[in-house]
Amino acid sequence: MLTFDKVAVAMDQGALNADFSVQAGRRVAVLGPSGAGKSTLLDAVAGFRRIDSGALSWAGTEITQRAPEQRPVSILFQDGNLFPHLSVARNLGLALRPDGGRADARKVEDALERVGLGGYGARMPGTLSGGQQGRAALARVLLMARPVILLDEPFAALGPALKAEMLALVSEVADRLGALVMMVTHDPRDAQRFADDVVLVAEGVAQAPVACDLFFADPPKAFRAYLG
Repeated sequence: MLTFDKVAVAMDQGALNADFSVQAGRRVAVLGPSGAGKSTLLDAVAGFRRIDSGALSWAGTEITQRAPEQRPVSILFQDGNLFPHLSVARNLGLALRPDGGRADARKVEDALERVGLGGYGARMPGTLSGGQQGRAALARVLLMARPVILLDEPFAALGPALKAEMLALVSEVADRLGALVMMVTHDPRDAQRFADDVVLVAEGVAQAPVACDLFFADPPKAFRAYLG
């Protein structure tokens, strides 16, 4: 379980507050207006942004002060965050050997096979399409095998069909790892397609998760205002 215990994180305008828990293995869509703090919430979980008060815990162990690399978290950004000067295999190998040492080639190739990129290990990231880069980034998440996966709109630039395909692949990877997934999106259709629960971020608060079907059956006033 991921627990936000009276967490407050400073933002440019005020602070973001969160006080709730999310069960392990759930798929959570993080929705809300631009600038409300959706990425801030994920950054706090990943350790990229300091928590000013309160505590963050995973599976009963506080991780508030842990460095990003010491947290049980992997994160996908919009650009896939692949090193352009390294081959796909070398990029994935860093998930196994962050020190740059030689990684197990069989494990890397197996991860590529699982995301439909078998035989792509020698390719450079710049030669891949956007969808292929997203698949490579997911293969890295699979190799990291961490129990919390954060998605900060990694597929926003993809067309609807390819985005749906990538979300299905994320679900497959998460199910294989038994991982909790928190996904920032501006598209309610992505949430309805992917998520078990919704966390609404608005007016300085990340609200407690609500089951996806219940959320969209009777959207909160702040979400209706966001949709216009």
